Amino acid sequence: MNSFERRNKIVDMVNSQGSVLVLDLSNTFGISEVTIRADLRMLEEKGLVTRFHGGAARPGSSLMEAENVEVMLEDRYQLAKDPKKRIADAAASMIKDGMTVILDSGSTTLLIAEALLKKANITVITNSLPAAFALSDNKDITLVVCGGTVRHKTHSMHGTLAEHSLQGISADIMFVGADGMDMTNGITTFNEGYSISAVMASAAHKVVAVLDASKFNRRGFNQVLPIKQINCIITDDSISREDKIELEKSGLEVVLV
Repeated sequence: MNSFERRNKIVDMVNSQGSVLVLDLSNTFGISEVTIRADLRMLEEKGLVTRFHGGAARPGSSLMEAENVEVMLEDRYQLAKDPKKRIADAAASMIKDGMTVILDSGSTTLLIAEALLKKANITVITNSLPAAFALSDNKDITLVVCGGTVRHKTHSMHGTLAEHSLQGISADIMFVGADGMDMTNGITTFNEGYSISAVMASAAHKVVAVLDASKFNRRGFNQVLPIKQINCIITDDSISREDKIELEKSGLEVVLV
């Protein structure tokens, strides 16, 4: 995909979703956040999007801020109108006192981390630096951060050290996001940093995929987890009837929000 096609695709995504985040676009297209920001800057100059801190939205949104002004977290949720906040809240509601949770990296799992801030007496294991930073504010949560090599594109820890740090771990539940989902390939990504997800899944009794409806029937070139390793999918209610039927046929627990 050349830069012209990529920018057209970004405009389509903004128009259909209301807003997009730089991190998500970087993961989707497999390019750096610096390149994505340059794309958004050019699109804004043409009047096709309006940028905010960390992303872009349709022109004229009442919540838009100047680029150099931090958008408050609650405003970002409103900007997105994207169902990730509902998905994250549903995921957090699964967590009970005393549970051990594994959070993979990603924008939706970061929202789960923020939702878990209200919890106490739980253990959270993550390779996501932003999620770890968010959770570090709660002294009633035992926080375990995977060691390893930083993948700057996703601000997450990967590699042999990160995977070895999960050996001997027995968690109640793991939450994982992805760039794409289909019944043949399971959940997939455009990123190269994906092998740790399988290690995390092996360490958890229950694996929950957190995916908004736009990820269905979209396939990245790397498989994160096959269907057989996923126990539950939390997605939004705009998923197609056909996709919902296919998921239920597979025996997966499906939670719509």
